[in-house]
Amino acid sequence: MPENTITLNNGVEMPAIGLGVFQTPPEATTAAVEEALRLGYRHVDTAAAYLNEREVGEGIRRSGITRDKVFIETKVWISDYGYDATLHGFDKGAGKLGVDQLDLLILHQPLPSAFDRTLGAYRALEKLLADGKVRAIGVSNFMPEHLDRLLTEVSVVPAVNQIELHPYFQQTALQKVHAEHGILTQAWSPIGGITSYRDAEKTTFDDPTLLDIAQRHGKSTAQVMLRWHLQNGRSAIPKSTKPTRIAENFDVFDFELTRSQLAAIDALDTGVRGGPEPDSITLEAFGRDIPEA
Repeated sequence: MPENTITLNNGVEMPAIGLGVFQTPPEATTAAVEEALRLGYRHVDTAAAYLNEREVGEGIRRSGITRDKVFIETKVWISDYGYDATLHGFDKGAGKLGVDQLDLLILHQPLPSAFDRTLGAYRALEKLLADGKVRAIGVSNFMPEHLDRLLTEVSVVPAVNQIELHPYFQQTALQKVHAEHGILTQAWSPIGGITSYRDAEKTTFDDPTLLDIAQRHGKSTAQVMLRWHLQNGRSAIPKSTKPTRIAENFDVFDFELTRSQLAAIDALDTGVRGGPEPDSITLEAFGRDIPEA
């Protein structure tokens, strides 16, 4: 049975399952984080652009779990790209979270329309890593061409690339690039929640293959999908504000999918992205001021 932690390419241990708080309203975030930590989670993923870092920090404090036991991951938004701006972006994020050090800090988007800013931002992450202000650095939503360009310009290989990944959108070519460079694949929308956002005819939650596998294990389809990620060596950050769902998403370490079940889930890939194309995220369309701490 795979362990519930993953070793990053710089030796840092990260809990494989984390609580995601994308689109979680600030007023619901503190309680969700506190409940997740009570249930055994030790990894929380947030972002400057989610506007709930402060509430994540409050949830951690209210949980009573000591800082060294909680893995905190957050993201720099494109408006704070560029070397100096990203250094200040760290100050804003850490200040809101109420910590001196972040466990993982990543760039939220590749911003190919202004990639020089992206490179400056990543070099700032390298500086923060060297100074001990972050324990690991990475990226999010980077495609192979973005990674290729980044890797030719920087010194530290990203520890993580957080991407949309669920049974209906698996990005296998990108995962191969990750494997070649020792970059961990971390899945956002890992149980395909995004497939239910746009009046989809079929979602992962009612997929017949997943329902059948779930029934055979006495588990939910969400638990089966999370198990699929774990057995493939990926990190996953499911989101929920409902205590029952938060608990369900963490109860995935007591069963194992067979090879044929893993292959059946692999065969569900449609190649259809649910989120925005990374190249469509530009400063002109998505730039926003990130509040100070």
